[in-house]
Amino acid sequence: MSTYDAAYWQERYLQESTPWDMGRPSPPLIEYLKDCDRQTKILIPGAGHAYEAQWLVKQGFKDITVIDLSEKAIHNAQARFDSSNQVNWLIGDFFALEGSFDLIVEQTFFCALDPSLRADYARQMKNLLRPEGRLMGLLFDFPLSEQGPPFGGDREEYQELFGQSFSIKHLEPCYNSVKPRAGREFFLELIA
Repeated sequence: MSTYDAAYWQERYLQESTPWDMGRPSPPLIEYLKDCDRQTKILIPGAGHAYEAQWLVKQGFKDITVIDLSEKAIHNAQARFDSSNQVNWLIGDFFALEGSFDLIVEQTFFCALDPSLRADYARQMKNLLRPEGRLMGLLFDFPLSEQGPPFGGDREEYQELFGQSFSIKHLEPCYNSVKPRAGREFFLELIA
């Protein structure tokens, strides 16, 4: 079964087989987001339980869209929110999404995709960002293998993948990863 399949992810969430789930927002992402304008139009693809979206709402951000293939993941996330019109909840295919965003937050979505979809990912990210919009997040730094998800990668692959369509502002070892991921993540910031 493909890793980009609604049934696959629905089953993972139904079985609570989500070992990547930290149960809270990722510290490197929060460190970046805390300085963003509260009017920033934000997309979180492959949002899962959407901890970053919950943090954004509490900080007063007004325009957040989350999308995930799994209906169960979205329902789990929604259950933690008070009724809020700050979040647009979407169950569906990121690659079919249309819109224009100021900022896209990458948190374990890229590493969950089969590597054959990486060029499509880069293209769709570029399509969804307004001019000068930013893609920010974390990418794993360990050798790419056929075993996954998660699927890894290295700096050279990421530079080649994103350098054609984006200006790479940051692609560096993440200094404030959570302990289990320390030394295994890059912090990424791209400008469309």
